[in-house]
Amino acid sequence: VLCIGENSYTETPGNIEDLTLSAPQLEMAKALAKTGKPIIYVLTEGRPRVISAIEPLSTAVVHAYLLGNEGGRVIADVLAGTINPSGKLPYTYPRHPNSLLNYYHKYTETLKFDEMAGYNPQWEFGYGLSYTTYKYSNLKVSAATLTDGAPITITADVTNTGKVAGKESVLLYVSDQVATVTPEVKRLRAFSKIELQPGETKQVSFTINSESLSFINLDLKRVTEPGDFTIAVGDLSAVFKYQ
Repeated sequence: VLCIGENSYTETPGNIEDLTLSAPQLEMAKALAKTGKPIIYVLTEGRPRVISAIEPLSTAVVHAYLLGNEGGRVIADVLAGTINPSGKLPYTYPRHPNSLLNYYHKYTETLKFDEMAGYNPQWEFGYGLSYTTYKYSNLKVSAATLTDGAPITITADVTNTGKVAGKESVLLYVSDQVATVTPEVKRLRAFSKIELQPGETKQVSFTINSESLSFINLDLKRVTEPGDFTIAVGDLSAVFKYQ
């Protein structure tokens, strides 16, 4: 287990010019990899320090952020399997120091003209592993068309297909297919966290209205434009209209 990252800090004393993890820590990780033994990184950091040079050398990564006094005990419980991790990344973790795109970036920002361009994060917003696995199924939309006076309900089944109990954050994304302003690739519009025993299935339900589809137009006004929208929950997706 290799603990890497940065010390605690606050405001100006924490300013840095490069998000890349410090060179001595990178070299230490490379030296440990030469032993041939599996390595687990524990990242203690208050921001996403770039580790793309050493990430392939690890077996697993535990993102611990900046821990409190009892943080060491919690990390030990996670590594020992006493606690089944269920966290999801609250930001997009960059692969390169100057590649800081949000998950809701524009389609035009995904254009790739060199190895550092485009959208190629280390880990995406909402990413997070568990000691169990989950399967999404039966995505349903209550109506094919959403109007101002009639919200729609989205449901999906989530099944714990592993051998241990776990918690899963179910994320609902909405994408506008065409708009007068270049639309974002996707936007998180709702989420729910559920706990599942091995083999258990639960249905998750979300309700969205026209405001969930709105954006700021060229006149700096919040509007919702008619058209087709895509809903995504897990690896499932469906299309509906707003009019």
